[in-house]
Amino acid sequence: MAKRNFQISDEQERELRQAFEQTRDGPTRTRYQAVRLYGRGYRVGEIEAITGCTRSSLMNWVREYQQIGVAGVVDQRQGGNRAKLTREQIQQVSKRLREYTPRDLFGAETQTSSGQHWTVEDLARAILKWFGVEWQSRTSYYTLFKQCEFTYQRTEKVFKSRREHEVAEFEAQLEKN
Repeated sequence: MAKRNFQISDEQERELRQAFEQTRDGPTRTRYQAVRLYGRGYRVGEIEAITGCTRSSLMNWVREYQQIGVAGVVDQRQGGNRAKLTREQIQQVSKRLREYTPRDLFGAETQTSSGQHWTVEDLARAILKWFGVEWQSRTSYYTLFKQCEFTYQRTEKVFKSRREHEVAEFEAQLEKN
């Protein structure tokens, strides 16, 4: 097994500990802690268990710390969904949501029986169809609705398999009795 070349001095440990204590950003705190533990000789498996990071992430953080210092360890991610649609595309979505109903786009295969109101599921299908974009989180679709100035509405509580003519006949029979 290869011998670890990375070790931190007492001063570097104090610097990492101070940075850890001063920040309130969880991912950045995890990075500081992982680099400090690695520099003090903890085994990679122990660090993974303590911090929940992967070996490859740990090695990237250590490399950044060696090259830049404490500033290199700061988490600079901005979220995975932020750049999937441009402002122009969001404006197009807003316009299309007002022009079309889910029934116009998907026929009878909508999430509501009438197909007149947009749901998260219908929006997800439309975004995938129009732009080839798909998000993992429902929250991203809620955010898109908000950006398009759409409000949340509960879906209809009607079964898709409901046969309207049979319901009408049943109601007529009730009125007769």
